[in-house]
Amino acid sequence: MRAYHARMPPTFRDAMNRFLPASLLLCLSLAAGAQTAPAAPHPQVLLHTSQGDITLELYPDKAPKSVANFLQYVRSGFYAGTVFHRAIPGYLVQGGLYTRDLQPKRTHAAVPSEADNGLSNLRGTVAVARGADPNSGTAQFFINLVDNRRLDYAGNQSSLTWGYAVFGKVAKGMDVVDRIAALPTRGLGPFANDVPDPLVVIESASVVGEAAPAGSAAPAAAPAVPSATARPAAPAKTGKARH
Repeated sequence: MRAYHARMPPTFRDAMNRFLPASLLLCLSLAAGAQTAPAAPHPQVLLHTSQGDITLELYPDKAPKSVANFLQYVRSGFYAGTVFHRAIPGYLVQGGLYTRDLQPKRTHAAVPSEADNGLSNLRGTVAVARGADPNSGTAQFFINLVDNRRLDYAGNQSSLTWGYAVFGKVAKGMDVVDRIAALPTRGLGPFANDVPDPLVVIESASVVGEAAPAGSAAPAAAPAVPSATARPAAPAKTGKARH
């Protein structure tokens, strides 16, 4: 190779000597740029509630189906006028389906569970509420008030071991979530207990950086999952953990 290079005309050899370092530098620059390119930002959703604002950061890289499902409800204006109908101190607050009259709204088809995505139900995380079927989650979600690791995926043997899919976390406003959890509760409408008093209304929900939805849109889809099953079971009164 050296002998062949030496026999090249000086003008061609000089051009090659100038071209190769420049090409190598360009390749190295492109490789460095690829390694340092910033990751796509996680979308955020602002919940404007009657108790204050809550900003949620979503994880489409870990829970793409759950995030897409949640965002379609946000962008359609579905959550406007719904309430947090369940608050249990030391456990969770839940909402996203019922109106001020505690009537369920019609939902889109259920989303497949992504509870096995490696995310844990830690304080401040947001998860998909579901019924006995792990793949029955629709519009309802809950926010963990404490580390609820017993709600994590532990296997696909049964609904109890399947767990609940985390798809985001509270980025701002956890003090508002705690305030909701501290409200007195009562039985109201179809619920025997745990309904905050006064009702906590989600007045609007919007994706940060996007235009706010014009209003609520009711999808023509399957009926909402019954409230009695679309929830993690409350902790045992004795303190013994159960699902």
